[in-house]
Amino acid sequence: MTVLYLPIGRKTFDLEAGEIQRKKSSEMLNKLGVELIEPESTITSPDQLKEFLKTVNTEEVVTSIYQSVTFADGEFVESLINEVSAPVIVWSIREPSINGRLRLNSLTGGNSTSHVLQCAKHPFSFLFGNPEEAQILKKLKKYLKVHHVIQELSQFKIGVIGEHPPGFFFSGTDEEMLFKELGVEVKQVDLMKAFEESKKLTEEEWEHAVDRAQQQVIGLNRNDETVKRFAQFTTYVESIINKESLSGLAIRCWPEFFSELGAAACSTLSQFTEDGIVSSCESDIHGSVSMFILQQLSGGNAPYLGDMVHVNEASNSVVFWHCGAGAYSLAHPEQGAKPGVHPNRKLGFTMEFGLKPGQVTMFRVGYTPEGYRLLIMRGDALDTPQRFNGTSVEVELETEINETLYSLMEEGFEPHYALVYEDVVDELVELGKQLGLETIIYTNE
Repeated sequence: MTVLYLPIGRKTFDLEAGEIQRKKSSEMLNKLGVELIEPESTITSPDQLKEFLKTVNTEEVVTSIYQSVTFADGEFVESLINEVSAPVIVWSIREPSINGRLRLNSLTGGNSTSHVLQCAKHPFSFLFGNPEEAQILKKLKKYLKVHHVIQELSQFKIGVIGEHPPGFFFSGTDEEMLFKELGVEVKQVDLMKAFEESKKLTEEEWEHAVDRAQQQVIGLNRNDETVKRFAQFTTYVESIINKESLSGLAIRCWPEFFSELGAAACSTLSQFTEDGIVSSCESDIHGSVSMFILQQLSGGNAPYLGDMVHVNEASNSVVFWHCGAGAYSLAHPEQGAKPGVHPNRKLGFTMEFGLKPGQVTMFRVGYTPEGYRLLIMRGDALDTPQRFNGTSVEVELETEINETLYSLMEEGFEPHYALVYEDVVDELVELGKQLGLETIIYTNE
């Protein structure tokens, strides 16, 4: 992750005091594990800034940290955003002393800079404090994580294997709009061709997929015909992932998987998601994007995608469920991931387990004719028995259950909700801000 650090000041202020903070800031930033590009001293003129930027590969920059070492006018930041498209973190430091000369006037510099960025509609965040303060490091890490996800989204390519089922309008997308707003690219893959080509694969070619599944799926019968079909299809899709450099999948899982392949898609979705290729059923493109964002913000944790199917007022909870897709590691540790059959079609192989307990964040990248929006909720996955056949989890919400339910319906959010075992609410709120998207939040904060 390439970060550009630009300490900016004017010679009419106390640059000696400002340099002390610049050096401390540089020392702190160099410990973050990023590739830091920085000048040797405070930049004191727009011309000096322009000359420095000529030495920078601006396309690689993920974040620009613009630090008002002292007050500086808007000409500096205007020069920056003319050359670097990355989001900006505006950083003002504290006055070193009061009751005398205003030595830095850094806060006014940050105020002026923020105004320029807002008017230019350039994404930015604000920091106030000195580099040794714990809150600065915490906020900085949050901002950098979000900016990294924005970069990852711009490189996210999703394989859509088959059109979504009839009437599942929420699973589709406007490919041009998706690329323009989020940077996500879609690659269409023919489902029937995938079936045909997968059936041609020999056992030697596909047996590794079964070996992989047996590492975590308890009691898997590798001689089951549906397990063979799972392995063949999974292996064929692996070749597409490698060829097209895909990071996610959205697969039409019914009815053709049952009628043409003779097996359920659930296990393929489970294994890919477990291994880092987020995969949604019913060709839910925005569902896969939602899973990807949660995966990235949580440091690689496997996300889950499910319908909200049941409300329990007594425990202020809802149940999220799906037919049998869920990453293996999400299973309750006392039960483990077990093979099953589709609850409606009675074909394998699917996942059969209740999800583990723990704090979770629920999220959805939604789309309406007015554009994209984000849904954010937080709760606790309860340690309760498996509620429905397939995979399911009961989540106690932070907000009042019926008020939340009615609000979700009135807002018209899509029925697939992504979920991850990590509190990434603050990061998602910041993501919405950076992307300029409406963000609807259901938490107790």
